[in-house]
Amino acid sequence: MFGEKVAAIPTVDHKPHAAFFRQSGWLMMANISAGILTLGVHFLSKRVSEDQYSIFGTMLMVTACIPTIPLQMVFAQQTAGALATSRERQLAGMIRLGWLWTFILWAVAAFLIFLFQTQIIQQWKLPNSLVLWVTLGAALMNLWMPLFSGVLQGRQDFFWLGWGTIAGGAGRVFIAVFMVLAFHSGATGMILGAFGGLGAWAAIAIWRSRDLWTATPEKFDRLSLLNQVVPLFLGFGACQFLFTADTMYAMAFFPGNEMAPYVAAGTLSRALLWLVLPLAAVMFPKIVHATAKSEKSNLLGIVLTGTAALAVLCTAGLCLVGPTAVKLIYKNGYIAETTTLLPWYAGAMIPLALANVLVNDLMARGKFKIVSPMVLLAVAYGITLPLMLRKFFGHQPDVKVMEMALQLLGIFNFLLLVVCLWFSFFSPQSKAQSPRMPRA
Repeated sequence: MFGEKVAAIPTVDHKPHAAFFRQSGWLMMANISAGILTLGVHFLSKRVSEDQYSIFGTMLMVTACIPTIPLQMVFAQQTAGALATSRERQLAGMIRLGWLWTFILWAVAAFLIFLFQTQIIQQWKLPNSLVLWVTLGAALMNLWMPLFSGVLQGRQDFFWLGWGTIAGGAGRVFIAVFMVLAFHSGATGMILGAFGGLGAWAAIAIWRSRDLWTATPEKFDRLSLLNQVVPLFLGFGACQFLFTADTMYAMAFFPGNEMAPYVAAGTLSRALLWLVLPLAAVMFPKIVHATAKSEKSNLLGIVLTGTAALAVLCTAGLCLVGPTAVKLIYKNGYIAETTTLLPWYAGAMIPLALANVLVNDLMARGKFKIVSPMVLLAVAYGITLPLMLRKFFGHQPDVKVMEMALQLLGIFNFLLLVVCLWFSFFSPQSKAQSPRMPRA
């Protein structure tokens, strides 16, 4: 039987700030490297039609709307808490259970897509069913990658977490370039690159965490686990919805050639958030560990200040060099529209980046009262955005309607930040001592 003896995995001390800056700095470099590699895929927009590029952008957002962030944070929290309290064998059971259920849910989704693939192809104006099924394969990798990346994050194995990120970017660009240039496969080849990149990332995370999930599992209290997992899943899911949902809503209104500038502006603007996410990613397991040990941590102020400074500087830099970057990467046909949308899109990401830090801190401390307002805010956005698009679509220039959609996104992201600030610093719960993480 696998792993009769489980070696204790030391958790990196959360106190030394030098370790925090070293780890977050490495993850930033990894994200930047992966981002540059991934951006190379978008140079292919000059080699494919605008319709094909828009389909690729939409399919990419389909995989992005899978709750990868909640999955990763759930397993990061469970791993950090289990290692802090010497419950490695229970963790093995949790990982296996999560692995099994992600596959079952994916299989159910695949069956439903098989039943309704004709309607989906017609609604999204897809050229064939192959691009849909390649996207489905990428979706499976996008379920397993965050699960095992969360395990690496929770045990604070940031070195290999960074290399997994880089491998994901490298696999994505090399496969996509080969498929498009060698076989003229358009959106299908580009999304196949995403499948390969996510697969490489997942493989590294699965291999590096094998000593945990191959251990002999012990029974654990599933109800207690559910009480921890559900608020984490809903809270981080609300953040991810605000991060990704706008593209899929817009795709239902704008034809492929009109969506290309929106996809391009979104690609560049979301890169800002991926740049600052490592600060919160390193902070999260350290605060979980401190909470499990009933220790204090002062990382929030450092991370919040650093995120604010980086987000503002990067947004200003993108607005300055963005027009040049757009000219280098994209076709001349939608440079003007992309440049127009870029400041609105980038500006909408700033409050979301700051809110993400506060959400990570609250979730790590087990302060889940914020979850209900976050979910209500996400639901309100999901209702308001299509109503707004339906009202103004056809009555205003397309680029103007897209600007309004991004302004709405900025408003909801700002409201999310206000809610997070209240629960972090002003609510009665913020003044109470953080509860110890319950044992699963």
